[in-house]
Amino acid sequence: MAIATSTEPLDAGHAPTSRRKSSVTAAALEKAQHDPVQIVEDVAQLSEEDRRLAELGYIAVYKREFSWLSCFSFAVSISGLFASVATTYVYPLEAGGPASAVWCWLISGFGGMMIALSVSELVSAYPTSGGLYFTCKYLAPPNWVPEISWLCGWLNLLGQVAGAASTEYGCAQLLLAAVSMGSNFSYLPTQGHTVGVMAAITIFHGFINSLNTAMLEKLTRGYVIFHFAILVSCCITLLVMCKTKHDSAFVWTNVVDESGWNPVGFSFLFGFLSASWTMTDYDATAHIAEEIKNPELKAPWAISTALAFTYVGGWLFTIVLSYCVGDPATTLASPLGQPVAQIFYNVMGKAGGVFFTVAAFIILNFTGITAIQAGARTVWAFSRDEMLPLSRVWYIINTTTRTPIYAVWLFTLCCAIINLVGLGSYTAIAAIFNLTAIALDWSYCIPILCKMMFGKFEPGPWHLGKFSFWINLYSVCWVLWASILFELPTILPVTAKNMNYVCVIIAAVGIFAVGYWYASGRYYYTGPRVKAQLVEGTITDRRSEGSDEKKTFES
Repeated sequence: MAIATSTEPLDAGHAPTSRRKSSVTAAALEKAQHDPVQIVEDVAQLSEEDRRLAELGYIAVYKREFSWLSCFSFAVSISGLFASVATTYVYPLEAGGPASAVWCWLISGFGGMMIALSVSELVSAYPTSGGLYFTCKYLAPPNWVPEISWLCGWLNLLGQVAGAASTEYGCAQLLLAAVSMGSNFSYLPTQGHTVGVMAAITIFHGFINSLNTAMLEKLTRGYVIFHFAILVSCCITLLVMCKTKHDSAFVWTNVVDESGWNPVGFSFLFGFLSASWTMTDYDATAHIAEEIKNPELKAPWAISTALAFTYVGGWLFTIVLSYCVGDPATTLASPLGQPVAQIFYNVMGKAGGVFFTVAAFIILNFTGITAIQAGARTVWAFSRDEMLPLSRVWYIINTTTRTPIYAVWLFTLCCAIINLVGLGSYTAIAAIFNLTAIALDWSYCIPILCKMMFGKFEPGPWHLGKFSFWINLYSVCWVLWASILFELPTILPVTAKNMNYVCVIIAAVGIFAVGYWYASGRYYYTGPRVKAQLVEGTITDRRSEGSDEKKTFES
């Protein structure tokens, strides 16, 4: 499917669906018309993937190393099923008890699965490192593209930073929980220790992502096998060794009102956070689409199957934990700060507890590594479109690794800096973490809504057929409902310490995105750029003779 690119001004009125004049300045439009591109020769030698990328307006700069297995493993990595459930089981447990954890995972996971399918369909049609941000170029009316893609892009990027930061923080918590367990609780983690270990882990993950794509692919490939083995062995061990399992009535029907909300159903509903936090960042695999062979099939296949695995596996693991949780109040009061680690210790003793807590730590490390890889590719893709300040710096590709090293370290340092907030207030850092699901899910819903409203979508080889509209509609309705729920305080009466400040963070993100647009963005950003144009089998360029644009591809 060839998609023609256009170099006409955005307010030239190429679409009868919108008579609105873009708020982009005339100077920015003029500059975009003379945007230089890299010359590509030997077009006949282009692979099918690179030719498709050129049709979408971009030049291939990465090596395509990711196979079917590594794509699936990458998509599973980003959820970190075993470790993510281990670090988020606390939310439904303290909100409504084991029954809340079990039923909310089933319900919330289904909503997440519908979003994953909707995302997969869009990724198949427009496979670029920009992910769903880029799809706005083809789904929204031309005169709306700059503003819509700008909002979608910032929501996605900030959601990814918050998600990666929370992952790094969770890594530190798990490692220190294992250390505490190994010391027979003579050592107890402090907030300062957690933040310090988090910083070291985050920097380590930055170094890992400074490797070339081939090394990252090899590192990712076998992860899913290790993850599956740990998940199955842990579930079996817990069920066999737990001598005081709860009965089914307690697990499936006993809702404990610990939140102070009335009626008790509100306590139950707050359990949605665990599945929503685990089953998010659906488009992470899309951000490495330019490093995947045959991405229009492999990327959506990986996203949809990995999320189905996470949905089913996460629910089963949650059920097992709920049978083996012991007394919920005692487990929540654990000095480890991680109730699941305490469950491991209670059921399996010191050796088993340390082993599976360390296993969760290793798994969450892979989540952190893949999150930084996806986030760095997002920074790079946005810089390609000149969306970020200093875009020419973040767009540089290292000549040795053929990866965007500067983008990697920008994203890495942003994650570390955000987590420093934890030194002052855990309540504030928790609000930033809670931003993850809301910001990312709305960055997916924006293009999904454009697809439904404007009828410009041309499906790729992986699509939902006649079910597409209804799956899209359910996805949007679910995100709207979940967004309202996640902004409510989970405990009453509300105090400064237990207040859910995510509503403040969301408002700040919205004010930032809109304010930054009118103060600066509209003077230089015009939407996803055209860096190449495929005409009758030949890639042509609009670069003037003597241009030094090629320097932006090398360091």
